[in-house]
Amino acid sequence: MGRWWFWALFGVVLVLSVNGYPEEDLVVRLPGQPEVGFRQFAGYVDVDVKAGRSLFYYFVEAEDDPDTKALTLWLNGGPGCSSIGGGAFTELGPFFPSGDGRGLRRNSKSWNKASNLLFVESPAGVGWSYSNTTSDYTCGDASTARDMRVFMMKWLEKFPAFKSRALFLTGESYAGHYIPQLAVALLDYNSHSTGFKFNLKGVAIGNPLLRLDRDSAATYEFFWSHGMISDEIGLTITKECDFDDYIYASPHNVSFSCNQALSEANIIVGEYINNYDVILDVCYPSIVEQELRLRKMATKMSVGIDVCMTYERLFYFNLPEVQKALHANRTGLNYRWTMCSGYATLLSNSNLKYEAFDFIQKNTKACCRSLMEHLPNPLIRVEGLYLKLLIMNLVVSSILYCIASCTERITDFQILFIGQCSEL
Repeated sequence: MGRWWFWALFGVVLVLSVNGYPEEDLVVRLPGQPEVGFRQFAGYVDVDVKAGRSLFYYFVEAEDDPDTKALTLWLNGGPGCSSIGGGAFTELGPFFPSGDGRGLRRNSKSWNKASNLLFVESPAGVGWSYSNTTSDYTCGDASTARDMRVFMMKWLEKFPAFKSRALFLTGESYAGHYIPQLAVALLDYNSHSTGFKFNLKGVAIGNPLLRLDRDSAATYEFFWSHGMISDEIGLTITKECDFDDYIYASPHNVSFSCNQALSEANIIVGEYINNYDVILDVCYPSIVEQELRLRKMATKMSVGIDVCMTYERLFYFNLPEVQKALHANRTGLNYRWTMCSGYATLLSNSNLKYEAFDFIQKNTKACCRSLMEHLPNPLIRVEGLYLKLLIMNLVVSSILYCIASCTERITDFQILFIGQCSEL
């Protein structure tokens, strides 16, 4: 009998090893989750054991044929915003929070219909990722890229079935910094490795922040061109504001008239415009909080989109049973989970001044396909991106095409560019 149990246990371990999935990270079922046919895993990867620095991840199998489909990594931006709360549960993952904030509903357009998905809360201090070394919470782009490279290597040790699988790096917003730099870090590792190499196939960044000085100016151009601010304010901003000065220099370098015009523009736009899609409605936090307390459906729908998901996810991820199911918050952090954290801060403004396209060009030279995507978003504008593409003299193969039928609202714009391939 004892020998039979030994071989049975050995067989279970062998199956798990062959499948390349760690049993201890298996998410059996999330609270309020619909029935699904794919598996989910979540947990921590220690990127620096000595410092006690660990990053939290959430992994979802592809709905069909997960053993053959690619692995897609998604990072949200901020900097300091959660890829779990953003990408995984309100954008491209398999579930959205339900209206009462206590359950989940299926996302019919989840990316796991096409790929295995990996979401990481990075850097330490974001979401449930943490460090036992306080100085780690002051970080920059370079240290974030290094930690993510270590994370990917250690995660692939936990999931060895994906070591040779096609890998795509994707993200949005400040991931316009994170993703290109991570791609270069992985390619640099490949160039020096005589053994394992990352099978990096492409990068895609949506509404990317590439140069804050240029993108900030484009925000006010968007407000003006869409009639959201007056011509007087728009002209003053155009004439008086040097955004390189405004973003990086001391306040006394910004003229009074510039400051006043920017302040007036921000007040006019106020809290009644959805900054991530001006076509959508907005959600009013006080109403959501009240309805969540009463356990009613707090779903304010705008053209079929629940604009209150940001508040529903905050409620959901702070439920103890949700954190337990996800194997999250293993150290009992002394603060609540929030979408964007103040614990992870930038080391210096130099991170904001760097040219992301320097890294993107390195990716394209390595024959790495690149895609940039834009929604009608005033925070990160497409005009600035297109101008920079022209300056770089990249081959633009598809410019500003709409993903919409004649009867639907315009939901998406894309710019696909392909650089000339050569050896690094």
